[in-house]
Amino acid sequence: MKRVILSGGGTGGHIYPAVAVAEALKRKWRDDVEILFVGAEGKMEMEKIPALGYNIVGLPVAGLQRRLDWRNLLVPYKVLKSVWQARRVIRDFSADVVVGFGGYASAPVLWAAQRMGVPTVIQEQNSYAGLTNKILARGARRICVAYDGMERFFAEDKIVMTGNPLRGNIAPAKEKSAEAAAYYGLSVDKPTILVVGGSLGTRTLNEMMKRWILSLESDPDVQVIWQTGKFYEREMQEFLSSRPTKGVWQGAFIERMDYAYEMADVVISRSGACTVSELCLVGKPTLFVPSPNVAEDHQTKNARALVDKDAALMVSDREAVERGMPMALSLLTDKVRLASLKENIARLGIRDAADRVVRQIEKEWSRF
Repeated sequence: MKRVILSGGGTGGHIYPAVAVAEALKRKWRDDVEILFVGAEGKMEMEKIPALGYNIVGLPVAGLQRRLDWRNLLVPYKVLKSVWQARRVIRDFSADVVVGFGGYASAPVLWAAQRMGVPTVIQEQNSYAGLTNKILARGARRICVAYDGMERFFAEDKIVMTGNPLRGNIAPAKEKSAEAAAYYGLSVDKPTILVVGGSLGTRTLNEMMKRWILSLESDPDVQVIWQTGKFYEREMQEFLSSRPTKGVWQGAFIERMDYAYEMADVVISRSGACTVSELCLVGKPTLFVPSPNVAEDHQTKNARALVDKDAALMVSDREAVERGMPMALSLLTDKVRLASLKENIARLGIRDAADRVVRQIEKEWSRF
């Protein structure tokens, strides 16, 4: 029986790659592997991970607030307490390997494991390495990455290109079908733009859609699948009811992403690491609108990594409201450019990323 600790959290971008690796471990090793997650108390992983059937231990670790806040005074105490608890968790669980997926939740357990002589593996999702991973990389045995050029942050002899582990069996999007069109109440023959802003939604992309709709003088020649997010759902429903527009599907969530990708000729999206990896796998021409509200502007760097390979387009958040839809509409009319972007982005997809990370984990437990 092999025992693996997976640690990371705070956002879905850290949690779900870890879950994808857990699923890959279970597929391959079944009852011969035991998995324990370690996260931060009060963060989303403490709810999401148990709901998926995995055990998780929460540490009191907290990150520094980016503004003056009295809670920052408690951070050193919480870190020290978390390291002490992490040592006990590693010892009691008899971990063979500890894998960190970024975020401050993973710092205490990786730090403790390295000082206890337990092999550690890091999985970095972004093209610009996070602070936790950069600090702890020196003691890690292997560092799994999804972008070229990561030797800027990590020792080259430790880097392994694995891609970002994604849950589910994501395949290249199919050709448009009558079933997919009927699901969204759209036509199979019209060009379609997919606008996705995440589960909570993105103000910029919603305002972009509002501006485009208000500019229309007649029914548009294109269709739009518009995911508004939960936070903006009521506001955008009220807007669209006051300005009904033919060929626009609007919803807080998209349950059938496979149908949405099937219908989409162009995607407008944020550029979080897992989102970028998923779009590479489905092979869709994409206009990225990086969020400016993330650490070290890593979404811009993620998007730039594809733009530099002629695999995507990008517009800044501050320009997207005005320029986003015109850029997407212009791209729809350029069939040569569409085909080129589709080919180039699909070339970057790594379909067995979770299995590649598992192979690196196996190499470490075989040495321990």
